[in-house]
Amino acid sequence: MRKFNVTGTCTPEEDYMVDITGKLIRIKEMIDAREYFTINRGRQYGKTTTLFALEYFLREEYTVVAISFEGLGEKPFSNEENFCQTFMRLISKALRFTSESKSYRESWVNSNVTGFENLSEHITEMCEEKK
Repeated sequence: MRKFNVTGTCTPEEDYMVDITGKLIRIKEMIDAREYFTINRGRQYGKTTTLFALEYFLREEYTVVAISFEGLGEKPFSNEENFCQTFMRLISKALRFTSESKSYRESWVNSNVTGFENLSEHITEMCEEKK
């Protein structure tokens, strides 16, 4: 039985919700064109629901990972190296929920990446043949 969910992420099978397929198609067009986009609204406007739906919508064609910096404390943000290492570990952990190989997941963590320039190069190398 469906309900009106006003406190968390909505799912079409369980909750009454607006069909956002058109929005997902437009976002995918931006992603395909390698454009940036933002999702910003006030509380309870469906931002998280849209992100979860987008992850599901893209998963056949893209490797999609969802990470969050919430609850990490201050250490990951104290310097570039800490941030880079934390970022790579978060990506590696999130890849467990995809079809990517264990070796690919593990290769995301690289102790030689100590700054943002290195991190940018590492991300490029890791994603060169991925969507």
